[in-house]
Amino acid sequence: MVRIYLTGELCVESGGLLLREQRLPRRQGRLAFAYLVSERRRAVSRDELAELLWPQSLPAAWDVAISALVSKLRSLLAELGLGRDVIATAFGCYQVKLPGEAWIDTEAALASLHEAEGALRAGTPERAYVPTVIAAAILRRPFLPGADGTWVDRRREALRAALLRTLDCRAELHTWNGEPSLALRAAEEAVRLEPYREIGYHRLLRMHLARGNRAEALRVYERCRRLLADDLGTRPTAETEAILADVL
Repeated sequence: MVRIYLTGELCVESGGLLLREQRLPRRQGRLAFAYLVSERRRAVSRDELAELLWPQSLPAAWDVAISALVSKLRSLLAELGLGRDVIATAFGCYQVKLPGEAWIDTEAALASLHEAEGALRAGTPERAYVPTVIAAAILRRPFLPGADGTWVDRRREALRAALLRTLDCRAELHTWNGEPSLALRAAEEAVRLEPYREIGYHRLLRMHLARGNRAEALRVYERCRRLLADDLGTRPTAETEAILADVL
């Protein structure tokens, strides 16, 4: 089974063999491989790949550089027994062709998140536990650390949003299971991840109220109020104020 990790250290595992990140050809090699794997459902043109790798200005022989880069990636993947045709070429485009049972960490994380959210909506929260563990473990790892660019930023934002949804699921799940400390931990992590999202503070306020901890609920409200005032020049919404009224 082929396993590809795009978060944390980028690597490929197949047949008991491991291709480590440091063997990929420099920054462009890591970025091109991650892009082709992430976009493997479609063909990627050479022009599109060039714009990804050299967004500011193309080198004089960029087409030769891309050919050499793809050739190097094919050779490395062939060492894992995947064959050089794992990166197919046709009409000036490239497309990664992985075996049907291939596993990619980012895809597994999103699939697990969808499974967990579906289980919670269906009223079977016990079926959400394992999927949220899988999703959180993957999504907490950094995506292509050290890389930059528009596409990388978009992917990081999408994965960060998925982690936020995963933490919401875990907070709801632990609350249902009578694990208030774990629920609070997940809710606090969600607030740290997205400090301007008031719904995260709503969850924290209600959790502290449910435990009878009015003092801590007031501290959560004050943290929210100060952040919004200092950074955005706004006040908490009416819903947040309504929850505060319950505290008082």
